[in-house]
Amino acid sequence: MSEPIRNKKSDVFNAPTPQNTPSNNAPISSHARQPNVPSIGEEDLDRAAAASLFAQNPQLVNMIQGKLGSLVGRSSGYIESLPPVVRRRVQGLNGIHKEHRKLESEFQLELLELEKKYFTKYSPLYEKRAKIVNGTAEPSEEEIKAGEKDEDEEEKDDAKSEPAEDGQDEADVKGIPEFWLSTMKNHVSLAELITDKDAPALKHLSDIRLEYFDKPGFRLVFEFADNEFFKNKTITKTYIYREEVTYSGEYIYDHAEGDKIDWKEGKDLTKKIEQKKQRNKNTKQTRIIKKTVPTESFFNFFDPPANPQGEDKEDDPEIEERLELDYQLGEDIKEKLIPRAIDWFTGEALQYEGLDEDDLAEGDFEDEDDEEDDELSEDRDEDEESDDESHSRRPRRPDVPLSPLNHKRTE
Repeated sequence: MSEPIRNKKSDVFNAPTPQNTPSNNAPISSHARQPNVPSIGEEDLDRAAAASLFAQNPQLVNMIQGKLGSLVGRSSGYIESLPPVVRRRVQGLNGIHKEHRKLESEFQLELLELEKKYFTKYSPLYEKRAKIVNGTAEPSEEEIKAGEKDEDEEEKDDAKSEPAEDGQDEADVKGIPEFWLSTMKNHVSLAELITDKDAPALKHLSDIRLEYFDKPGFRLVFEFADNEFFKNKTITKTYIYREEVTYSGEYIYDHAEGDKIDWKEGKDLTKKIEQKKQRNKNTKQTRIIKKTVPTESFFNFFDPPANPQGEDKEDDPEIEERLELDYQLGEDIKEKLIPRAIDWFTGEALQYEGLDEDDLAEGDFEDEDDEEDDELSEDRDEDEESDDESHSRRPRRPDVPLSPLNHKRTE
């Protein structure tokens, strides 16, 4: 049985969103629930030393997991010791519970249908939003009045008197420039994926849409205007669920699929060129070798990690973490970014996440590597640990930055 993705965010108020089905984050189907071991309270555990011990003894880890795994689901013998008439009643309760599970599945299907029903009502609003953002339509006076906030008259006058930047005539400004780029940058997890090289390409992002299927699953559609980076007009990311549901009636997330990006020559933002100088041992002549290697980019989002299948389906914490992060990003775009894009653009949505605009300032975040180095330095001072032991921390994923949101969820 697969383990649901747990949403371990801080207990802050979340604004309601129109896309809330499944009601909980879908589980990933690639691993079973791991047994929990109660914490030992008699003495403090040196986490760095423990991590070093397990890192140096993978066979020990496998042995412990195997022993613990063999205990899961094993009967204590109590049920078997009951009188036959009592065991028949227990079996009857199991039969009743199976009916309950069938109703749970029907409940999830009805929720999905209700979500689709209301999505058809939201769609005209999203279409109108896209027209205004891209400058093909203007909001009505009623819509502008409804969207006004209570402000001081002085603030209103100041806003009206501000001249256009660089002498640009207001009539030349089309729609809302860089709307979706600004919206995504205000979302902490998405902002961490966007590099400086990505921003010029994402300025051409004209809309983000959601599509549903007949069966559980959804597709995110990113629409782009003509640009110098790729030929695609749309780039999609599809999240696919399995047919069965979990014990609690939740759908099981299986994997995601992304479109192949048709990059223009020399414009692939997901790769970089490394140069290396080589010297011939005999002639002493040198040459420059160029090698194309992967690099961090938001557009890696469309090349999701594969969900291991068959014999390769092992409990790899790094793969599981990447799958979880990839799924959570898709859910955030579906449930938060698309329905409340204007709130993310203005920054109002940050209050529902327990953040404010100052929290997004670059200076407020520390590089994870630096933070770990500080912790390891303290460990060396106190315990005189060796250099090898001091580097026994969980490695970062090579192609997906570790977001603060995911860091909280996986500690």
